[in-house]
Amino acid sequence: MTIPKTLTIAGSDTSGGAGIQADLKTFQELGVYGMTVLTTVVAMKPETWDHQVFPVELNVVEAQLRTVLDGIGFDAMKTGMLGSVDIIELVSKHIRRSGLPQIVIDPVMVCKGTDEVLQPENTEAMIEFLLPGADLVTPNLFEASQLAKSGPIRSKEQMEAAASIIHDQGAKHVLIKDRGVINPGKAMDLLYDGKNYEWYEADVVGSGYTHGAGCTTSAAITAGLARGLTVKEAVREGKAFITKAIAGGFPLNRFVGPTLHAAHRLEHQR
Repeated sequence: MTIPKTLTIAGSDTSGGAGIQADLKTFQELGVYGMTVLTTVVAMKPETWDHQVFPVELNVVEAQLRTVLDGIGFDAMKTGMLGSVDIIELVSKHIRRSGLPQIVIDPVMVCKGTDEVLQPENTEAMIEFLLPGADLVTPNLFEASQLAKSGPIRSKEQMEAAASIIHDQGAKHVLIKDRGVINPGKAMDLLYDGKNYEWYEADVVGSGYTHGAGCTTSAAITAGLARGLTVKEAVREGKAFITKAIAGGFPLNRFVGPTLHAAHRLEHQR
């Protein structure tokens, strides 16, 4: 029996809703074997939920990369929060050296619940080192505006323009995600492959608990690619997965509510 193998290179969310925790839960739900390279640890102050970000030492990140890339391999992988320019460069070097396929870049720039850009210089490093050769990049509106170096994105035309710029930076496919900004009450996502703009429109589902939604979406797409789906097929599956996960979201405490990664499975068990 052969199980598709997936890798996430990302940060740890102590609350369990985002980061490698969300990725591993999603991989498990979608029938692939998940592996990790830990780049940062994110903790929260219990009184205020202010985020604290602790980067992992560079030599430790490299040891993890060598474990998976040289000792195991993968069928598809994704990145999340990388934490520093040095880590971005290191990850890029090892990915390119491995020559392994199906690279999904989730260009995490902020922790949900804060408006602080963790390290603005990371954006330039992502553009230079990660986007060239990426099979898919999955920014939200804010991340897309940073990568495209545009102002705030407020229309479908601006989404298409940003997708074109990001594609020109080297990504083979660009998926820009929006939840109710372009069209209130609608989730409007755009997939661009350099030729065609494909729109995915759905009603915003409503638990309101969306912590980890971006990580979960990119992880679900990565799982689909590992199982042999095309990018378009994997995006459709990822959209269906996150829609159910958000619908099943729940309050973890008074500050945050994650999506429910098991929602699609629990629905089928009823």
